[in-house]
Amino acid sequence: MASMGAVNPYGHLFRSARAGITYVPRRTLTYTVPRRAQEDGSNGSNNQSEPPQSKPSAISSFKNFLFGRKPDAEKPKITRQPTAPLKREGSLSADSIFAEDEASPKLIASGRTPARRQRAESTEAQEEASHAVEQRSKYNMQAVLDPRPQARIRWERKMVIREVRRRGRLSKTEQILRTERESLSKSHWFKTSIKKLGPLARQIAGKNIDEAMLQMRFSKKKAAKDVLEHLEHAKNVAIVRYGMGLGAVEGATSTQKPITITLASGERKTITDPTSIYIEQAWVNRGPYGYDYDHRARGQINLLRPPHTSLSVVLKEEKTRIREWQDREAESQRKRKAQLWTQLPDRKISAQNPYYSW
Repeated sequence: MASMGAVNPYGHLFRSARAGITYVPRRTLTYTVPRRAQEDGSNGSNNQSEPPQSKPSAISSFKNFLFGRKPDAEKPKITRQPTAPLKREGSLSADSIFAEDEASPKLIASGRTPARRQRAESTEAQEEASHAVEQRSKYNMQAVLDPRPQARIRWERKMVIREVRRRGRLSKTEQILRTERESLSKSHWFKTSIKKLGPLARQIAGKNIDEAMLQMRFSKKKAAKDVLEHLEHAKNVAIVRYGMGLGAVEGATSTQKPITITLASGERKTITDPTSIYIEQAWVNRGPYGYDYDHRARGQINLLRPPHTSLSVVLKEEKTRIREWQDREAESQRKRKAQLWTQLPDRKISAQNPYYSW
C-alpha cells in the first residue's frame, strides 16, 4: 500500500510543469532585504551620471520568481546602517547649585576650554553690601553681640580696678603667658585602649619632638603609627599657628652658646637651640565604645565593645625649660642662704655697760 508521502511528497506545495526546475521558497515580493538593498543602492549611489533605471513590472518579477534571476544581473548588496543612537551630553539647569557663576575655564568632555577670567562686575554690589552693613540696626543685633550688658559693664569695671591697683604690673602667670609659646593638640579617636596607648604617651613625654617622632617610627607597637602621624600634625600646627621652632631659620641661634641645665628629674641636658620644640605633657583620653560581633560555633554571637582613645600633647619651647631651671636654682640658693642665719639663745642680756669693755 502506497503511503501518503509517495503520492504527495511532504514540503512540495507547488510543482512546476518544466522538468528539472525545483521550487525554492522565497519571501514575498512586496518587501525583502535584497529588494530594499537594491532600491537603496540605486537611490544612494555616488555616480550621478548613470541613467535612472526603471522599476521592474509585476510580470517580470513573477518570471524571476518562477525561473530565477538572469545570470548577468548584479546581486543587490545589503548596506548596514548604524542603529546606535547619538550620544547626548547632559547639562545643568540655571538654578542648579553646581552651576559655575563666574566666568572661568570649565571642564567638558573634550577637555579644558581656555578662557580669560572676566573682571567681576561686583563693585556696585559690594558698595550696596557695605551700605547695607552700615544701615543695620544695632538694636536688632544687640541680642547676639551683647546679650548681658550689665554683666559686661561689671566685668569691665572689675578689670579697670584691678589694673589700677597693680599700677600696670603683670603677675608672674601673665608674664609667662606673654613671653613663652605653647601649643595644645588633641588627636582624633584611635581604635585602641588606654592600656596600649598609655605606655607610648609616657615614652614621648619630656622628649624633643624630633626624637619622639624617631622613637615612634621604629616602635613595634601598632598604635605607634597613629601617634607618629599626630606628632607630625602637632608640630606643623605649632610652627604655622604659633611660630614655634623658628630660631634656626631666622638665624637667632648662631650667636648663642649651648646651655647645660638640670631637669626636674636630675638629668643634665645641653640645649643648643632655645626655640626648639619639646613635648611638655602627653596624656591619654578615654573615648566612646564601639560595637562589634564575635561569631562563634553553633550560631553563638558575642557582642564586643572595642574602645576608642585619643592622645593630647602640649608642646613648648626649650626657653620654658631654661626658665624653670633658673627658678629652681634661685629657690635652692634662697634656701641655702636662709640656713646661714642662727637664732640667738633665749636668755637675758647681761653686762650692759655704756662704755666699751676693751
